Amino acid sequence: EPIENSGIEQPKDVISTTDDHAWPTLSHDIQHTGRSPYPTTANLGTELWRFRAFDLGVVWSSPIIDYNSTIYFGTLSSDTALYAIYPNGTCRWRFQASDLIWGTPAIAEDGTIYFTTWGQYFHAVNSNGTERWRFNQEMISTSSCTIGNDGTIFFGTDGHIIFAVNPDGTEKWRYTTGYNVNGGPAIGHDGTIYIGSGDYYLYALHPNGTLCWRFHTGGEIKGSASIAPDGTIYVPSFDGYLYALYPNGTMKWRMPTGGSIAAAGVALAEDGTIYVGTEQLRAFYPNGTLKWTTNVQGSIYGTVPAVSADGTIYVSAGGSLVAVNPDGTEKWRKQLTIAQIHSSPCIGPDDRVYVGSEDYGLNDYGYLHAFGPGQSKNITIEQPRRNHWYLFSKDMGKTMTDNLVIVGSVTVKVNASIEHEIDHIDFYIAHFRDVDPKYQIQYTDTEPPYEWTMNKRYGNDVFPVLPFDRLSIKVIGWYKGGCSWSEEITNFWYFHLKNR
Repeated sequence: EPIENSGIEQPKDVISTTDDHAWPTLSHDIQHTGRSPYPTTANLGTELWRFRAFDLGVVWSSPIIDYNSTIYFGTLSSDTALYAIYPNGTCRWRFQASDLIWGTPAIAEDGTIYFTTWGQYFHAVNSNGTERWRFNQEMISTSSCTIGNDGTIFFGTDGHIIFAVNPDGTEKWRYTTGYNVNGGPAIGHDGTIYIGSGDYYLYALHPNGTLCWRFHTGGEIKGSASIAPDGTIYVPSFDGYLYALYPNGTMKWRMPTGGSIAAAGVALAEDGTIYVGTEQLRAFYPNGTLKWTTNVQGSIYGTVPAVSADGTIYVSAGGSLVAVNPDGTEKWRKQLTIAQIHSSPCIGPDDRVYVGSEDYGLNDYGYLHAFGPGQSKNITIEQPRRNHWYLFSKDMGKTMTDNLVIVGSVTVKVNASIEHEIDHIDFYIAHFRDVDPKYQIQYTDTEPPYEWTMNKRYGNDVFPVLPFDRLSIKVIGWYKGGCSWSEEITNFWYFHLKNR
């Protein structure tokens, strides 16, 4: 579903004949190192833009980036789509998938995007957003997929099966494990496929689909293994341990991580440092000794750290994106939501970092966020003021506190950055004593100055005898091409009974 006529000039596509995608798969590469060749020294945590999915839906899929710096991510809930987003935050195209997208997609050398769904089909989508083919995966899947050097695509399903699919959409082989396969496969330098299962085993499979060996941990392996340059395989397990295995399947060491590593993985720095997140972020030396532990003030639940070329570690911690220096000190943090972030960050050119999130509250929407140097596309509510009480009355008089404002009406005023790229701004009200409180649109403004005057009582009051309301105002600024920014404010509003 290509998006045309967005109103601003779009980046030009170029043709690439080499596999030079910026971040083509989960954890950057097929060894799942989580390490980018791009530095982020100029990234000070400025949120450049956020793109909201077209329908109610959350983003658990981690973004990936092609050679044009186009970003791809999937959504779940009522919006089951794969999105392609230009680096300026506008939508290139949207592909309607057959079902929810939990796992991270992967991009082939020719630009084809592959992804699993919470349904019957595995999808292949052309770089222009049209469907190439779909493969019957037979059972739901939350697995991320990985593309081998010969173009074979590997992924797991809740039907206990590891699939290998040819680039033309035909089945190459399948291997059955003892339980669900939720993680993404990692591929060694010799072509060996490593993937964990809910039966507590890490499986090592030959490229032809036969078993090389399997290793038993003390818990389910819902995340993905990572492979160091020397062939060491790092395996996160639900038993709370990180395992290091030799290429022959014997254990090198294991270390406690301070909690279950749920559907996550590790990142490997250039110097061999291993980063793993649970309730804290831990750094281990290659020999398994602890280097440092840092409290990132939020659970790194089911996500994988990303490491830039300058050594900065990016983690999704609670509802925030956190940047950590190589010594474990915090560089910066940005809270994106009050919900848990399930999307892992990825790193692109131009000091950019991307991550998905979900809004939480009266409406659940999925977002893609971009951080980097430059001017931010954002809006702010200038009026009404936060932490003030507003009294609607015809009788104007002296107030007893500086935080109480007596008004006959309130004009909601909005300041928008990069104003010439604004398409429109929507004003919403949520009334917290409604039976079913939801944001309801009240007004749309298409020309500056962007403002809306509220001068009445809103909502279907459950307790109509009470003279006060708790209202939340939400403003969404829509930039041309689909990029949006929202801000909300909640205040108490008092109404004189005679004026209601």
